[in-house]
Amino acid sequence: FQWSSPPEAIERFKSQEIWFPPPQFYEFCRLCNFSSLGELEKFSSARALEGCERWMPVMLSAPDGFIQLLPGDELYPEDPDYTGEKKMIMSTDKKVEDLMKEGGIFHRIVIKNINNLAVYVNIQAKYKHINPLMMKCDNSDYNSRL
Repeated sequence: FQWSSPPEAIERFKSQEIWFPPPQFYEFCRLCNFSSLGELEKFSSARALEGCERWMPVMLSAPDGFIQLLPGDELYPEDPDYTGEKKMIMSTDKKVEDLMKEGGIFHRIVIKNINNLAVYVNIQAKYKHINPLMMKCDNSDYNSRL
């Protein structure tokens, strides 16, 4: 076991020293907004009664990777599979790069491979939550429209 700050954990992930799944990568990116545990505690206490939102990422399969679509993204379906029973996986013939260049409203995790993730968010978070810092593990430049 090793204690790491969120930015340190992301750097260790990028260098492939450790691995964590996309939802945890997303949350580490959110935690990077806070410089101390006290700051995080102050934020969480202030917004504790604001409410929560149920999320179910929807996987979009592309020839060169995957995109986990989250609520608010322009490609997120109107009726997502909240229970997982439908095993909903969307697919496209377009490359991830093309989908990112064509898009304008993002709330997604781009997955090129198991160690190459990127978070793209330009929507307003609900219930006074804080959006993750947009981070990526490669040199792609999809944020020209953000």
